[in-house]
Formats: sequence, structure tokens, C-alpha cells
Amino acid sequence: MKIGIDARMLGTGFGIARYVQQLVLHLEKIDTANQYILFLRKENWDEFEPTKPNFKKVLAGIPWYSLAEQIKFPAIIKAEKVDLMHFPHWNVPLFYNEPYVVTIHDLIMYHYKRTEASTHGPMVYWIKDQMHRIILNKAVRTAKKIFVTSEFTKNDLSKTLHVPLEKMIVTYQAPFEKINFTNNVENIRTKYNITKPFVLYVGAAYPHKNLDGLIIAWKIFTEKHGNDYQLVLTGKENYFYKKLVKDFSTTLRFGRNDNNDATDNKDIVYTSMASDAELTALYAHTSLYVFPSFYEGFGLPPLEAMTHDVPVISSSRSCMPEILGNAAEYFDPDNLNEMAETIWRGLTDQNLREKLKTEAKKQIIKYSWDTLAEQTLQIYQSVDKSH
Repeated sequence: MKIGIDARMLGTGFGIARYVQQLVLHLEKIDTANQYILFLRKENWDEFEPTKPNFKKVLAGIPWYSLAEQIKFPAIIKAEKVDLMHFPHWNVPLFYNEPYVVTIHDLIMYHYKRTEASTHGPMVYWIKDQMHRIILNKAVRTAKKIFVTSEFTKNDLSKTLHVPLEKMIVTYQAPFEKINFTNNVENIRTKYNITKPFVLYVGAAYPHKNLDGLIIAWKIFTEKHGNDYQLVLTGKENYFYKKLVKDFSTTLRFGRNDNNDATDNKDIVYTSMASDAELTALYAHTSLYVFPSFYEGFGLPPLEAMTHDVPVISSSRSCMPEILGNAAEYFDPDNLNEMAETIWRGLTDQNLREKLKTEAKKQIIKYSWDTLAEQTLQIYQSVDKSH
């Protein structure tokens, strides 16, 4: 069988980029029988180099969410004569009618709008949002099978878009293996002006991530328990992180603490996106990891923290109890006083900290990219036999 994978989002880091990267790498480890055609862009062409003869790269210089994706991409796929196509995101061309499977990571677009981030105004945003919904609906309706990231996402798809449960397969992602970091951690502290023990959040700042709530909860925490700790936020700089800094820097000691702005010792530090090595150092030396999100399809960063033996406290919403199990202490993300007190207990209750670390060791072994790849391959093969 010749299997195509839309790898235009493949890359390092987090989210879909990492999902595609790890899926491809682990399929390459376990499957020598089927042929794979990987469609990449110029920007990520060098991110993957096949090591097996049954894996081939094809250039598809098509931006995602574009008109060209709808019109030109199907022809590029068709030229490779694939038997089955895997789209790792909902952006399946509307007029692609050959057999395919799709991965749906979440339905955030149905629950949390991001109109503020649009540079085209609310009308253009509304039109694009409606088109995205049409594409997603068509994708889940005509896909042979749908991979989902959690039971929560599976039930969300069933409830929101009326997708039959039997059409969906849960394939859990996994944290990276712990990386040994040999550089002096003081270099990281100096670079970002981290002068105290710190609580860490890693990820985006979209509204559903609830960083506004976390920052207000941190203010409550410091007013009640003192400012012996710093809160460190790490994530790719975009509209929402810039807005956070702008909104809170006048009322809180909050801002960027890097080589460009290291003169003020702040209570809340925004580092922008740290390198992999720096991120590993931050995980390895943080006192506590906090995850305040309202909505997640999977939620990988808390698992990453667990691999570094960091106690985790988390929102009790969406998939988080499913993914983190007994390895996290939960709080209501709408209750900012409760969030602040859970931070305090996570930092000071030694029995709780040891319990969370012990449970984390049990929890993280449940997740494996090898298992995900094996489950994915089984579905490829079952779909091939059915048509």
C-alpha cells in the first residue's frame, strides 16, 4: 500500500508539528512493508530525511489554510498515486475525494473564538471561521477513520459534530524522553533574570489557556503568601502574549525578562520561546508546574514537566483528569482563590509533592509514540482492506 502523509506542518517543538514529526519517525521504525509519501514545504524540507527506502519526500509548497491548499494540493497528491492519505489536521481540501484518514486534535474553534488576533477585521474573520467549519465538517464526514487525541475529544466530536463513536480511534501522544542538560543553569537564570525559586508555565497564551486567570491568581498568591517565588511564562511570542504584558505590566511587576530587558527584577517573567536546551533547564529547575487551561485536546506540557520530576497542578477541565490521572493536583480554573491556594500547597506541602512525583512516574509510562505509531498503522491497514 502507498500511504501519503501531509507533513507540511512537520517540525520540532509542540502541537501538530511535533505530532507529525514523531508519527513519521516511529512509522519509519516499525513499517518496512508499505510505501510512504511525505508531502513537505520548502520551510520544513530539511526537518526530515528518510533513512528507509520505503519513505519518500515530495515538495508541496502549499501554505496551509490557503486557497492553493484547496485547489493545487489535491493535484500534487494525485500525481503520487497514493492508496490512502493521512491528513494530521482538519484542513483537508474540500474536493479531495480519495480514501483518507484524518486526525482531529480538538474543537477549539467551536468553543473559543480568537477574533482579537485577526488582522483583517471581524467580518473577514467570520467568513474564514465559517469556511474552516465547512472544511472540518466535510473532513470528519467523509474520512474513512478519525484519529483523536483523547476520550474527551472523541466525546466532543460526537456531541458537537455528531460523529459516530465507532468511527473514531483514540491515539495518545507522549512526552519527549528526558534530555540531559549539561550547561550551567545559572546561565538561564542570568539570561532571563530569574532570581528566586519559580513556578513554570509552558505554552501558548490563547484565551482558552487562561493565563489572565493565572496572573490574577498569582497576584492573590503573592498578597497572601509573600513574593518568595517568581512565575515564569514561556511560549512563542504572538498577539496574545504581547497583550498580556501590555495589560498587566502597569499593575503588576510583569514583563519580558531577557537580555533586552533584564534591569528590573519582576515577580512574573515572560521569556518568549526558550530553546529546547533552555526549556529543559527550566523544567529541571522549576519548583512547580502550573496548567490553568479551560480547554485542551490532550495537554502535553504537564507530562513534559513530569518527566523532569516536577510536581504538577492543573485545571480540572476538559481532558486534563483523563490525561494526568492521579499525578496532578486539580483546581477549578474559574476559582482564582482556589488556584492561588493550590499553587501554595503545591509549593509547600511536602507530602503532596512526593505523592504527585510518585504518581507521575506511573502516569507517564502509559504514553508512547511507538504505541501511537502501531495503532495508526493498524488503522491504515484496516482501511486498506475495507475499500
